Amino acid sequence: MIGDQQDILVRLKQVLPLRWFPDDAPVLDILLSGFAWAWSWVFSLLRYVQTQARISTAESTWLDLAAADYFGSDIDRHAGENDDAYRLRIQLELVRERGTRRAITRSLVDLTARPPIVFEPANPRDTGGYGSTSEMSGGLAYQLAGGWGSLSLPFQFFVTAFRPMGIGIGSVSGWECGGGGYGQGSLEYASLYMMQGQVTDTDICLAITRVLPVGVVAWARISS
Repeated sequence: MIGDQQDILVRLKQVLPLRWFPDDAPVLDILLSGFAWAWSWVFSLLRYVQTQARISTAESTWLDLAAADYFGSDIDRHAGENDDAYRLRIQLELVRERGTRRAITRSLVDLTARPPIVFEPANPRDTGGYGSTSEMSGGLAYQLAGGWGSLSLPFQFFVTAFRPMGIGIGSVSGWECGGGGYGQGSLEYASLYMMQGQVTDTDICLAITRVLPVGVVAWARISS
């Protein structure tokens, strides 16, 4: 294989002057094998460094270090999160759109896989108006769904974010889901930290604040 001890040994022998040594030189082979082992180790180290120097191929702690270099402690690995899932989150954050309404929606969808509801009280497309239609509610009138607009809340909006579906703890049943009971089965008291792939409310709030433009206020509500 390229770069192993035998490959390096062959390469070293190829650069020796012709006719200095016979074709069968066991003493020379032993001597050169020592150099070949050292260069083979260096070659494997360089390949490892090359792999860990790119986010697309970094693994384990090196991937965490890459995230820390770019984002500090903002993009930490979730409990039980594998390299591929963590790598995807890092790559998304590197090119994330910021400072727009679409950025808010995209950031929350990437985190929770559920689109949020965004309402700007100063945006007629959200509030609607008499005799018009609303992008959110399909129209606005008394006793019908809609949002009340206001120009007294400049640079502010309301966002309803939704927690992701399908979060749980491996090998543990949910309440009234069968398979467990007090003192038996796969039922136990648990904390949020134990949940695999857990997205906390703090994560959701951070996903909003990271993409907000300066001077804008977001009033957030988190729902299941």
